[in-house]
Amino acid sequence: MSKDTNVRVRFAPSPTGALHIGGVRTALFNYLFAKKHGGEFIVRIEDTDQTRFVEGAEEYIMEALEWVGISPTESPKHGGEYAPYRQSERKDMYKDYAMQLVEKGHAYYAFDTSEELEAMKERLKNAGVASPQYNSITRTQMRNSLTLPEDETKKLLENGTPYVIRLKIPRKEEVRLNDMIRSWVVVHSSAIDDKVLLKSDGMPTYHLANVVDDHLMKITHVIRGEEWLPSAPLHVLLYRYLGWEDTMPRFAHLPLILKPDGNGKLSKRDGAKFGMPVFPLEWNGNGIEDKFEGFREWGFESAAVVNFLALLGWNPGNNEEIFSMEELIEKFDIARVNKAGARFDFDKAKWFNQQYLRNKPNSEIADYLASMIVSNSLADRTYLEKLAEMLKERAVFLSDFWEGSKVFLQAPSEYDEQLVAKKWNADAVKGLSALVEILKNTDSLEDETQTKQLVNDAAKNAGVKMGAVMLPLRLSLTGAGSGPDLMEIAVLLGKEEVIHRIEKAIDELEVKA
Repeated sequence: MSKDTNVRVRFAPSPTGALHIGGVRTALFNYLFAKKHGGEFIVRIEDTDQTRFVEGAEEYIMEALEWVGISPTESPKHGGEYAPYRQSERKDMYKDYAMQLVEKGHAYYAFDTSEELEAMKERLKNAGVASPQYNSITRTQMRNSLTLPEDETKKLLENGTPYVIRLKIPRKEEVRLNDMIRSWVVVHSSAIDDKVLLKSDGMPTYHLANVVDDHLMKITHVIRGEEWLPSAPLHVLLYRYLGWEDTMPRFAHLPLILKPDGNGKLSKRDGAKFGMPVFPLEWNGNGIEDKFEGFREWGFESAAVVNFLALLGWNPGNNEEIFSMEELIEKFDIARVNKAGARFDFDKAKWFNQQYLRNKPNSEIADYLASMIVSNSLADRTYLEKLAEMLKERAVFLSDFWEGSKVFLQAPSEYDEQLVAKKWNADAVKGLSALVEILKNTDSLEDETQTKQLVNDAAKNAGVKMGAVMLPLRLSLTGAGSGPDLMEIAVLLGKEEVIHRIEKAIDELEVKA
């Protein structure tokens, strides 16, 4: 790319509901590309379809981007030189461009009613046409300005007869575009239908508004999902017919994000199906079926989500996996984006989160734990930071620190019943009772090695095997049969708390004969 190119990219979502995680990845790739080339990242809200507009969706989109650290330089919220950035607020300008196309002979008025359109589709289906279209062949049999006499067309317009403006696709022509990811894409015009450009309510369709806005906002690169690839040849024709082909942006169509099993595109319903979030933030729609969990509410670090999404369809060319946003910007190369779909591996997403939590300062985790505690004598800052360090090895989400810390903040109120039945016996009580006596005559638990030696001495004094004491000790201290290193737990709890918990367990648990 030439150094004097002022890169301008845009992310243009529709406010029709929650922003899918795939949309976040599209925004991320646009952002990385712009920053890599010292360019501008713009957010434009494409709300031309007012029938699908959902209250709160635009706010959700902006909050989601803010959460993952993708900040636009221009948007409805931030303003900018090319405002407004909502297509509904730009409505008046689109008709002029549609009319230009009509005057140049590249578009036409269509007066067909919904009943006439249905009848046309039915005729074609009965004739064996699998996908009926309004195209260069069928338009010759419909009510439009190409088939009607000029005076009749004029009369219909003067009488206010509802109409749409359709693009006049050439019958026999190859449309070519050089995609930055897929190389040359060639489509024959016979595969393209005469898309509506301007609807009967005066609002433009996505196709017209998209091309006009990208031109007026000086967008240099259009990076969007693979699902828009079939529309790209149509957009190329629009640029050509509007006289903007020389300044047409470069296109890059990103690979699909696939379901965890690799079978088909990831959808919003897959969250419930696979037990995972597929939206950045929680979304509460109008009905129960329109409520979805978010990565944020699951406890994901936003930086981990960014890292995970960046590697869905792009690779850095080596085995590196952990990248900060700054490192992603430095290394991002759109030439290394794959054509094939990328499988949404939720276990990998959790792995990324685990790595980010391990690198999180203990002081931050201690802040989180402190915010969850109402009051507890053990919950001083030093204690909480030690707790954070101990729990890092197993924590996948921030909430895991809280769940894992509970046992350190108060003695267990419940004990693993299966473990009690299997391991809590006379030998266990003998060994633990001996350990209590040793602890009472010990100044403190200094480290894991010293503590393990005390447990070993207790087992010997009681005449039982070390194995008869270890699991019952863990049970006494945590109520469970697994967790962080047992000696680390004991040292962190301290001598007095360990004695208290052992005595509590001996008092509450029944020794079975």
